[in-house]
Amino acid sequence: MDIIKKIESEHLRADVPKFRAGDTVKVHTRIIEGEKERIQVFQGVVMRLKRGTTDSTFVVRKVSDGVGVERIFPLHAPSIDRIEVVSEGVVRQSRIYYLRRLKGKAARIKTKNAW
Repeated sequence: MDIIKKIESEHLRADVPKFRAGDTVKVHTRIIEGEKERIQVFQGVVMRLKRGTTDSTFVVRKVSDGVGVERIFPLHAPSIDRIEVVSEGVVRQSRIYYLRRLKGKAARIKTKNAW
């Protein structure tokens, strides 16, 4: 088992900031279109974190033109350029799926600074 942990530790990222469910993050992902490469930013609220080693993921939700868009990102993927924490939210649950059924002002999350 030590061999597996050693191989997995080589693929882990060291530049991952501390964030949790309820935080607003900007995820900069590399997108390759043909021969061109560009960086696309996806900003939204973290709905859940799945902890682990190389298989850890997090779900980010944003509302675009009135439609909720969720995207699952692998935390240690090489396609992620960087992750920025915009604001820290105050939530009491580790998985905030209840945001899916809320609309408008009810879907806001209080920030830690205002709390």
